[in-house]
Amino acid sequence: MDDTTTEPTAGLDFIRTIITEDRVSGKHEGRVATRFPPEPNGYLHIGHAKSICLNFGVAREFGGTCNLRFDDTNPAREETEFVEAIKDDVRWLGFDWDNLHFASDYFEQLYAYGVQLIRDGCAYVDSLTADEIRSSRGTLTEPGRESPHRGRGVDENLEMFRRMRAGEFEDGAHVLRARIDMASPNINLRDPVLYRIRRAHHHRTADAWCIYPLYDFAHPPSDALEHITHSLCTLEFEAHRPLYDWLVNNLTVPARPRQIEFARLNLTYTVMSKRRLLELVQERHVNGWDDPRMPTIVGMRRRGYTPEAVRNFCDRIGVAKRENMVDVAHLEHAVREDLNKRSPRIMGVVDPLRVVLDNYPEDLTETFEIANNPEFPSTGTRRVPFARELFIEREDFMEDPPKKFFRLAPGREVRLRGAYFVTCVSVVKDARGAITELRCTYDPATRGGDAADGRKVKATLHWVAVKTSIEAEIRLYDRLFTAETPGAEHDYREDLNTDSLQVRMARLEPSAAAAAPGDRFQFERLGYFCVDPDSTDRRLVFNRTVTLKDSWARFSAGA
Repeated sequence: MDDTTTEPTAGLDFIRTIITEDRVSGKHEGRVATRFPPEPNGYLHIGHAKSICLNFGVAREFGGTCNLRFDDTNPAREETEFVEAIKDDVRWLGFDWDNLHFASDYFEQLYAYGVQLIRDGCAYVDSLTADEIRSSRGTLTEPGRESPHRGRGVDENLEMFRRMRAGEFEDGAHVLRARIDMASPNINLRDPVLYRIRRAHHHRTADAWCIYPLYDFAHPPSDALEHITHSLCTLEFEAHRPLYDWLVNNLTVPARPRQIEFARLNLTYTVMSKRRLLELVQERHVNGWDDPRMPTIVGMRRRGYTPEAVRNFCDRIGVAKRENMVDVAHLEHAVREDLNKRSPRIMGVVDPLRVVLDNYPEDLTETFEIANNPEFPSTGTRRVPFARELFIEREDFMEDPPKKFFRLAPGREVRLRGAYFVTCVSVVKDARGAITELRCTYDPATRGGDAADGRKVKATLHWVAVKTSIEAEIRLYDRLFTAETPGAEHDYREDLNTDSLQVRMARLEPSAAAAAPGDRFQFERLGYFCVDPDSTDRRLVFNRTVTLKDSWARFSAGA
């Protein structure tokens, strides 16, 4: 953990209030110890980022510790690749762990705990099939039925559990179940399964084990062994808390952690189910887990999001006790706000339209000094070349403009950013009638972008000089789904946004040539962009991180 410690202030959320009260009362000797326990079976997403910020943030604020522990109890789905990716994501978000653990570190101890429960009459080996166990669990209104094997004696159970570990039985032949209460109103207490036989190669223990603990059994004693004080998890585990407490109270563990549940993050226009995200990748609706349209941390990183923006977003949405839906515009706003402060400006034209200044000298190239970030003068300036032939955005010209269109049109004068006033004189078209070129004039007296006689124009356009501009591939990313709640009324794939990616060939000012993968910029008037790892020495590739304004709906920081 970062050793920076700050005392929590007024306006605490309910989790920080509980922790403050525990410290005041002397519970856990005033210690605060949390953990972030992902399963290494995929890439983390923005929902995990909220949990990371909460667990590591709480520990930092209270001068405590936070462990990173991988819940690697399901070997068929887990890989070292995901372990390393998760470590990288946690560090990218600005955190580091005090201790690194794996549930597999505790396999021997967890097996011993299973033996203890059997000896204490709190667990038994059941030979029902998975379907039989499921059907005997009962319903919310009807109690479950006891297994015919529930009455097995301690010695028989110990021997069968030993043989399960020794690999003497086929997968699924037997399980270890807790002996609690088949009539409990909480289905999770109706003799839950603790261990199952599963022959699968484990990414750390290889083939040393053929029985594996379930998460509900592995997690509580793992917390206790690490002396975790506050086990923070999402609301779907609220109904599992009685089992968590039952295990902690019935096992010989060195600590008594407390489980506290909070609402998981739900974002509009987003899916965060691991199953659905995997389907998106496997069915090639996206180009991998790091596709910039994905809500994965690797996807957001590639798109150009900053860790500061993600942390600020997580802080602002806070921690709730009940599920709610957060507008993705809040996340996009946090990204814009952060990038506005840190991104140098450049001019780029995504859909170029050639402009020829008829009265500008053909052999002249001059430069204009333009601020790198007008809001932060300390970032300095850059020199941008200007010449007779320029590119402007095609959408910045209309031959027959409507009343409220103030950009370039025949006979109309506009300002070129930091350069001159120009007036459109004529339009050149091809044989099909498409506009290919604008013939314009410039006013030399307006050098720098202002008229000496005080006349005003209603529009300022960005531009690049044709002969000095560089070509770049621009990937215009948008929201992956068109519905606020994808799949609410039908298959979520029906809500996929077919225009979520558009690829254009753009022209950029020459200062962009030095950009490297990961560099972020604001393309003036267009949005924020990040250099993609696909870039080569011969061609830069930029991803649009976010537009300058919310193009889907009005949004403000106070909304």
